[in-house]
Amino acid sequence: MNDTVDKLVIFLAKRDGIDKLVKTFQYVSKLVHWHVETTHPDIAQRFRKWEVSSGLSRKAFRTGRFLTGFNALRRNPGSTSAFRFLAVLSNAGEMVYFFFDHFLWLSRIGVIDAVLATKMSFISAFGESLGYVFFIISDFIIIKKGIEAQRRLLLQSPESKEGSTPEKDMEILRKIRADRVMRLMAVAANVADLIIALADIEPNPFCNHVVTLGISGLVSAWAGWYRNWPS
Repeated sequence: MNDTVDKLVIFLAKRDGIDKLVKTFQYVSKLVHWHVETTHPDIAQRFRKWEVSSGLSRKAFRTGRFLTGFNALRRNPGSTSAFRFLAVLSNAGEMVYFFFDHFLWLSRIGVIDAVLATKMSFISAFGESLGYVFFIISDFIIIKKGIEAQRRLLLQSPESKEGSTPEKDMEILRKIRADRVMRLMAVAANVADLIIALADIEPNPFCNHVVTLGISGLVSAWAGWYRNWPS
């Protein structure tokens, strides 16, 4: 598939695709609001409204998303006991994040008591952070295994490769490299989102700075664009 419009239509038809687009709106508007707040307060207010609207829209799009982690554990918990352990912790954290994010959304739009927003935000961010840490660990382990497999393949002599051809070897290497790039994109997104979550759990000058949040949000969004873009 080489047509960009076809790829864009497929990308935007995915829930993750539209989420990454709206996430880009959210964090670009956050940075613009910060940049023009003192010089053009009227324009800054418009971008602030765009940021808030985008954030709330993303929460609506994520309705029922906690079932994704549950289904991942049900269908593919991992090939080894170590990966199963990491999968339980990472997906459980993600499930907590998405489940309590529903209540955060409802409190923000006034359906339930607004005073619950702070508590729901903390619980959701805590589960989110826990999930990201174990997703990052899992990805680094798989990246390491891929590098080891690549080295073994490159170091093998032609005589020891029974039933193998240069074309097959190149295809295996291509798949290993492609998987590594995708996992590095996932790590970049998870680290960026972890910084945003830490701003909710333990506010501090670095994580809570608008530039830190804005750049982290865009790194996460654009890594998601790369991973979800049709090949």
